[in-house]
Amino acid sequence: MITLTSVAADKLENIMVEKGLNNYALRVFVSGGGCSGLSYGMTFAEAPETDDQVFEANGVKVIVDPGSFYYLDGAEIDYIDSLMGGGFRIENPNAVQSCACGSSFRTAAGEKGTSCRC
Repeated sequence: MITLTSVAADKLENIMVEKGLNNYALRVFVSGGGCSGLSYGMTFAEAPETDDQVFEANGVKVIVDPGSFYYLDGAEIDYIDSLMGGGFRIENPNAVQSCACGSSFRTAAGEKGTSCRC
């Protein structure tokens, strides 16, 4: 399961309203690449695909494909707003190493990445 903090859920709901994405869900995924081996991604989706995991977290529907769920199970998505800039941050218990910018990670299986350009 993936959870969202109330701050992240509020930010996502505001973005969806601004973009006119009524009844959409947040799709969270993992792809190969990044300086630590795997990269996080997020987009909006109108509906889940076959075999997707679907959760509701603080009023926001979250969709994760089966391959990404393996890496993201137990993760929490937060939104940080600071003077240096804000953004979504994923706290992932499956990551044994994360890039300084937080956009990529490595698991115990040891996926290899490229040099960090954060």
